[in-house]
Amino acid sequence: MVVFSGEEANRAAANMRSNSTNSSSNHHHLREDKTESPDSRFNQTLRSVQGLLKGRSIPGKVLLTRRSDPLDDASWQDRSPKYERSLSENDTGPSDQMDKSMEEDDKGPFKPSTHENLNKSKSSTSDVHSTPKEVQKSTIGARATDSARVMKFTKELSGTTVILERLRELAWSGIPPYMRPTVWKLLLGYAPTNSDRREGVLRRKRLEYLDCVAQFYDIPDTERTDEEISMLRQIAVDCPRTVPDVSFFQQAQVQKSMERILYTWAIRHPASGYVQGINDLVTPFLVVFLSEYLEGSVDNWSLSDLSPEKISYLEADCYWCLTKLLDGMQDHYTFAQPGIQRLVFKLKELVRRIDEPVSRHMEEQGLEFLQFAFRWFNCLLIREIPFHLVTRLWDTYLAEGDALPDFLVYIFASFLLTWSDKLQKLEFQEMVMFLQHLPTENWTHLELEMVLSRAFMWHSMFNSSPSHLAS
Repeated sequence: MVVFSGEEANRAAANMRSNSTNSSSNHHHLREDKTESPDSRFNQTLRSVQGLLKGRSIPGKVLLTRRSDPLDDASWQDRSPKYERSLSENDTGPSDQMDKSMEEDDKGPFKPSTHENLNKSKSSTSDVHSTPKEVQKSTIGARATDSARVMKFTKELSGTTVILERLRELAWSGIPPYMRPTVWKLLLGYAPTNSDRREGVLRRKRLEYLDCVAQFYDIPDTERTDEEISMLRQIAVDCPRTVPDVSFFQQAQVQKSMERILYTWAIRHPASGYVQGINDLVTPFLVVFLSEYLEGSVDNWSLSDLSPEKISYLEADCYWCLTKLLDGMQDHYTFAQPGIQRLVFKLKELVRRIDEPVSRHMEEQGLEFLQFAFRWFNCLLIREIPFHLVTRLWDTYLAEGDALPDFLVYIFASFLLTWSDKLQKLEFQEMVMFLQHLPTENWTHLELEMVLSRAFMWHSMFNSSPSHLAS
């Protein structure tokens, strides 16, 4: 038998009381866990996903963390377009520290602030406009112009051969504006990854485009078929309607360039020909490639400031990049557009899995996804968000490469469920009107990056487990 002294007995009694208190506290937490809120379950799901992906090189992760002192897009647009330039020490810090930070950002797991930002995405899905404008302004384009990221882009683009996989990972989270023309051409496979061949290939492709224009467009109507005349007239009608809220696209010279690009593409792709909506897809290319020649705001640009030779280069680059983009989604624009119908069905199934109350409400009201989502897939959201956000969205589109059509489903699901709570309060006619005129006119990069972050998370959860989406 063990005999305790008085002092030892007092200590033992104190320990027993402490253990009893801890046990009571644990039981209290267990009771709380049983009644955890939906937000708690959502947070636990996020932690599970992040644990699954821990240690991988994840392009989407950079959307979820920000610098505390972000730089403005405009400050980078004013810099020299030469990738070989050196940044100041104040921008980059010592080279050994920069190399270390670059390596950690590429290889490390999610940052702790991932939880906070993604948790905010849950609560902000139906209240995206409540963010203070000062916060929104401070985060616009922060990732695309972070000095460390610019150094990474510079390193990738300065080599003799560009490694496309690494470039895609960087581009997924936004591209510095002055690098965007070169990066887009590389991502689409229009410009060769080998820098020694690049200039020669672009020169040859631009001449090939001019030959096509001379052969198909610069001819009298007497040499066209009735079907070709009808198609050209439809293009001429659609071009003035394209992005009507941006004055640049209302210039007659811009519309003529669009007409040449679209008609030449349609003639050379008879399986689909011209389909309304393809005119929207030319606009991001026009703006990005024109930024190689003109500075300042797009509202102040004029094609008349360019020589005919540069205009022909611009059109050729737009034509070939449009061709590369649509090569990966040709069945979106063939008869009956089966590719889009297939993706709309996948979107419906995904929304059902992610947000069953919204899915059930839409079904009870008799709203079909084709009634609103068809335009989203047809125009790739260009008509749904402010045009100044389109090029940032397309950075992610083009970084996805051949996987883009499937990833669109997740982006559009995230986009739709931004208004989850709102949609559940609307009846059929109200929903139709709301979805045709979504309140995105005041959106900034903050809301767009929330959409992309959720899309990446859901893609990580569901894409490798297609049985979860089976009816």
